[in-house]
Amino acid sequence: MDQLALLILLLLGALLTVPLGDRLGLPAPVLMTLFGIVLALLPFVPDVELPPELILPLVLPPLLYATAQRTSWRQFAANVRPILLLAVALVFVTTAAVGVVAGALVPGLPLAAALALGALVAPPDPVAATAVAGSLGLPRRLVSILEGEGLFNDVTAIVLYHVAVAAVVSGSFSWPEALLEFVLSAVVALVAGLVIGWLATRLIDLLEDATLQTGLTLLVPFVAYVLAEELHGSGVLAVLVTALYLTEFGKDADDVMGRLAGQTFWQVVDTLVTGIAFGLIGLELVHVFGTPGARLGTMLGWGAAVLGVVVAVRLLWLLPATWVAKKLHRLRDVAEEIPMSWRETVVMWWSGMRGVASVALALALPLHTADGAPFPAREELVFIAFCVILGTLVVQGLTLPWLVNRLGVEADADAERRLERELAIRATGAAKRRLKEIEEAEELPEEVQERLLRGAYDIGARISPDLLGEDRRDALVKRAQRLREVHRIQREMMSAARHAVLAARSEPGADPEVVDRVLRQLDVRSMR
Repeated sequence: MDQLALLILLLLGALLTVPLGDRLGLPAPVLMTLFGIVLALLPFVPDVELPPELILPLVLPPLLYATAQRTSWRQFAANVRPILLLAVALVFVTTAAVGVVAGALVPGLPLAAALALGALVAPPDPVAATAVAGSLGLPRRLVSILEGEGLFNDVTAIVLYHVAVAAVVSGSFSWPEALLEFVLSAVVALVAGLVIGWLATRLIDLLEDATLQTGLTLLVPFVAYVLAEELHGSGVLAVLVTALYLTEFGKDADDVMGRLAGQTFWQVVDTLVTGIAFGLIGLELVHVFGTPGARLGTMLGWGAAVLGVVVAVRLLWLLPATWVAKKLHRLRDVAEEIPMSWRETVVMWWSGMRGVASVALALALPLHTADGAPFPAREELVFIAFCVILGTLVVQGLTLPWLVNRLGVEADADAERRLERELAIRATGAAKRRLKEIEEAEELPEEVQERLLRGAYDIGARISPDLLGEDRRDALVKRAQRLREVHRIQREMMSAARHAVLAARSEPGADPEVVDRVLRQLDVRSMR
């Protein structure tokens, strides 16, 4: 088996683990990690030959972009304090704690190298957290916190990692210089992300075609990442800023085809890239844990100790931090999304799985320092990092569904229905106002006005049937049943039409381009 065959096998696994995970009640990323481990144990499967320095720029931009599309700038602005308190500050605390413990355990390990280990295992993986949490029916506010944490702790951890690694390689370290580099990296990323976001919105308006627009969005996160890195900024922060800018300013409410095409495309990209990333984790885990000799037991002990520190620090930080966030929340009475009970805090704690970013940062540790000497304890650091990744991803990922069910943490269905009702009222009101404007400007027959007015009410009723009284709701249900029957017959008619047009593609003299154009018209009409 060669590298291309292995890649195709990982892509296939990325698709198959999604329905398998749904049936088994297990997260797809965890299953892909186990699948990668099984593949690595097979003698005919080759070692992965992907240069470590390419993992971050190839994997993180599309995954972060896809995750950021599910949130918004205003949601981040409303939750900036919980994100800073529960996520960004936790990265600093975890980095320091792991650095101290690793420095004490590993003989001769410099403090800067120990802090590099702390930085690379500090950030919970945003892909694993949102993929797992999103499939368990957790409260939306909890998923939002995990998304915000996953997005922003990567930025913090990667900058800390680069500062620590630079100190090891150069042999010198200065806190003022490190702080200045941290700030400049964030500023450069912010500017680069805003510039790329602004340019992308202009290009999207110029392209108009949904296919071209979707293709552009695939390039945007990579461009933002590379530009920021070339300017010595944070690539992941630039991708995040660009994605938030586009979600805020880059969407046209009337661009139905572009929106549907983009959502479908990014769901496919998210599924495939996530699957490949976690499959690579499984493949690398077996390779790293293949360390021979008597040192294996000692290194496993180090890994278990650091894993315990990572898990314990997260809990010991989240409990008081959540309490402080609640107190500040009550004092200011703002619309922040924070854990509202100790059960939700425990679920958030156990959702702190490590993944793609930690793997990429571990494998990207330099082989040598500036003077040509070997990077201090590089093999040990990579081994410990993968112990943490395996322990959190597999153990916590497999047990999180059980913990969520045991604690009874579930989505607030009443709050979701209230929001749906509010949106239904808003949509109905907007449709009625627009209808009134048209009636004032044009002369419409009375029966047409009545039909259009019923259509305006139907817009809201389809979103939230609770808007209607019981009699009207029953009438709506009966009308919906009749419409479903009509639509069923229409679908069969359209299917017959599509089959007839598609059959013409094989006939002599038929122009495939014309046939495809007609077929697309039928597809669009069927979708509507």
